Amino acid sequence: MKLYKKESVQYVDATLDECWAFFSSPKNLQKITPQDMGFQITDYDGKSMYPGQIIQYLVSPLLGLKLSWVTEITAVKDKSYFIDEQRFGPYVIWHHKHFFEATATGVKMTDVVHYGLPLGFLGRIMNTLVVKAKLNEIFAYREMAVNKLFNSK
Repeated sequence: MKLYKKESVQYVDATLDECWAFFSSPKNLQKITPQDMGFQITDYDGKSMYPGQIIQYLVSPLLGLKLSWVTEITAVKDKSYFIDEQRFGPYVIWHHKHFFEATATGVKMTDVVHYGLPLGFLGRIMNTLVVKAKLNEIFAYREMAVNKLFNSK
C-alpha cells in the first residue's frame, strides 16, 4: 500500500481560544465542508473533543454515492493539537493531525493528513485521477470557508 501525504497551512484572524473552540467541536465540521460532499454527522455524543471520541458520518465524495465514515479522536492537547483517525470508511488508513499555534496576528493552523487507499495499483490510479484532486478541493473550500468565518472582519 502506498501512503500519501497532504499538508495545509492557514492563518486565522482569531485568538487561540476562539480558533480552538470552533475547530475542536465536531458540530462545526459541516460549516467548513463543501455541500456537494453530502457531509452529515449521524452520531456523536455532543461533548467537547476528547481522546476516544467516536464520530459517525455519511459522506458522498463521488457521484452522490453515500458512504459511512467513522473516525476516532485519538489524541488531544488543549489549544495545541488533535488527531482524528478513520476506524471505518473509504480509506485503508486516514490519520489527520490538526495543529494550532498562536502568532502575533492570530493563529497558524497546520493540517497533516496521511492516507492510503485500497485496491493496490487501482487505488494508486484512483489517487492520481480523483482522490488527490478531491482532497485539494475540500481543503481549498475549507480555507475559503474559514476566511469567511474569521478573516473577513
